[in-house]
Amino acid sequence: MSLASGTKLGPYEIVSPLGAGGMGEVYRARDTRLGRDVAVKVLPQHLSSSTEIRARFAREAKTVSSLNHPHICTLHDVETDYLVMELLEGETLATRLTKGALPLADVLRYGAEIADALDRAHRAGVMHRDLKPGNVMLTRSGAKLMDFGLARAAGLGSVSDLTSSPTVAAPLTAEGTIIGTFQYMAPEQLEGAEADTRADVWALGCVLY
Repeated sequence: MSLASGTKLGPYEIVSPLGAGGMGEVYRARDTRLGRDVAVKVLPQHLSSSTEIRARFAREAKTVSSLNHPHICTLHDVETDYLVMELLEGETLATRLTKGALPLADVLRYGAEIADALDRAHRAGVMHRDLKPGNVMLTRSGAKLMDFGLARAAGLGSVSDLTSSPTVAAPLTAEGTIIGTFQYMAPEQLEGAEADTRADVWALGCVLY
């Protein structure tokens, strides 16, 4: 983590670190204009100079902003090097699973909520491509799907169209590149082949398991 408490990013004042991943560092921050706490995702310094990474970061902002769903993390604001999202209070599914298996009722509830969020994304023409327990936050209001850093436009129209239509945006990764988290990747992803929205359904099955 590289930002100290009190650091200002525009109207947002950093409070404390929340975590870090391959595509950014996440901090709790205070929106000084609206008087609310938010989550700020910042590109790490070693990636901010990469044109490809910056393009993917901008794509995440556009992707998340197009999705409005109670079980998808809400995007509040975007700047060149950081995103501002709703601050989710709770724990990730990955953290929860370290304490043991969930009761069946919770599995069914969270599974249905994640599936509904994916359905919304797919109908908007968006694949997540990195669904895993670490990208699901468990809150008082239910599960929230986070981190569309590897998301990709999957096509236009209905879900059935998405499985056969070409992508509407060129991929930011080289042809044949394997991206995602391999424990939750569909066979075609592991082979470096073209994947569609069914790969997210496969990942959901792995998460439920």
